[in-house]
Amino acid sequence: MKIGVLGAGTWGMALARMLANDDHQVEVWSAIKEEIDELSSSRKHKNLPGMVIPDAIVFTKDIEEVCRNKDILLFAVPSVYVRNTVKSAAPYIPDGQIIVDVAKGIEASTLFTMSQVIEDVLSDEAHKNVKVVALSGPTHAEEVARDLPTTIVSASKDEESAKLVQDIFMNTCMRVYTNDDVLGIELCGALKNIIALAAGISTGLGYGDNAKAAIITRGMVEMTRLGLKMGAKQTTFAGLAGIGDLIVTATSMHSRNNRCGMLIGQGVKPMEAVKQVGMVVEGVNALPAAMRLIEKYEVEMPITAMVNAIVEEKIDPKSAVNALMQRDKKNEMNF
Repeated sequence: MKIGVLGAGTWGMALARMLANDDHQVEVWSAIKEEIDELSSSRKHKNLPGMVIPDAIVFTKDIEEVCRNKDILLFAVPSVYVRNTVKSAAPYIPDGQIIVDVAKGIEASTLFTMSQVIEDVLSDEAHKNVKVVALSGPTHAEEVARDLPTTIVSASKDEESAKLVQDIFMNTCMRVYTNDDVLGIELCGALKNIIALAAGISTGLGYGDNAKAAIITRGMVEMTRLGLKMGAKQTTFAGLAGIGDLIVTATSMHSRNNRCGMLIGQGVKPMEAVKQVGMVVEGVNALPAAMRLIEKYEVEMPITAMVNAIVEEKIDPKSAVNALMQRDKKNEMNF
């Protein structure tokens, strides 16, 4: 297959390497020209130490070039850049194109998931047959770049497109499942980053495994509550893109959100913590949209709300924990 990758961050490059090693023709584009020069010449990625970029991968600074004559276009830019990237690529995206999105987030201004953003930009007559697939799951780039066993979900309203992406991405190291609950898959991908921030804050405060387990479990309840109100399937939240991705994001040191939360818990100012992580922290980006969704759908999400208050510096982390612990008594099964 001929595959164009838009975005040369850790996840985009880990997937590009994997696909190239499976004998697909891979071309990579980035809006950052210096990044393309560095990757092309060094064949290494600074945030993926030990990974060698195959010689077969072609790099380009021309967005038209990366879109031209491709079986698959893989959008791997941070969620806040998805709309502008699709706008730039739109003139060169043919009708019927299969687009795979791996960004995880919710657009604050529209409350659209990333596939909805792509569909919104490509809603004109010239792109009426474009198919969008969301690819999401517990998949740290650092491990995929080392060919460690990984599972992921290919979700699309078009079953054949989901299955095609399953066939292309599945190999001895990557097992791919399909799912038709695109909304649920994408909500999981965005919201779990916020809960991972909470788990990191807990660790930074010096709390133990009991607290982290509680945050993961009750965080999943919050995610499921909102998902059900929005029309997603409850089973999706119990799957790889739900509890699977939440576990890995809330517990691993590969997780930017977990690391950022730890720094905040240790007393670092939230925006300074983001700077120290040195890469995009999607949980922080997702908070404005999450708070609007809480209000719109009238859903109780206390952990999410407290993380937002901490990031906005309206409450300190320890006081936030005390407030959560002293909330009114509840039945655990009240979804």
